[in-house]
Amino acid sequence: MKQRTRQLFGGLAIAAGALGAIGAIIVKRNRNERRRRSAPNTWARPGMKVVFRAELMPGRDASERTFRVTELLPSGRVLLDRVAGEHAEGEFERVR
Repeated sequence: MKQRTRQLFGGLAIAAGALGAIGAIIVKRNRNERRRRSAPNTWARPGMKVVFRAELMPGRDASERTFRVTELLPSGRVLLDRVAGEHAEGEFERVR
């Protein structure tokens, strides 16, 4: 092979490798964006009603232990209407 032909094939090989690497980066970035966009499986949503477990509020009826979720925090905890503090999933009754 002539020197010029070798240089041409070498340049094409380097270009193909660079395009493959760029393509892999773009695919990985798109996959990560899709994961961030999809809503995680959360146990509560804003506006939803939750009921504290009876052990945490003894002597109260279920209607007195029911509160509305105002905000879902990134930690998975919630803020409730008319109740101070953050609350975790384990403090509430399971919905079936």
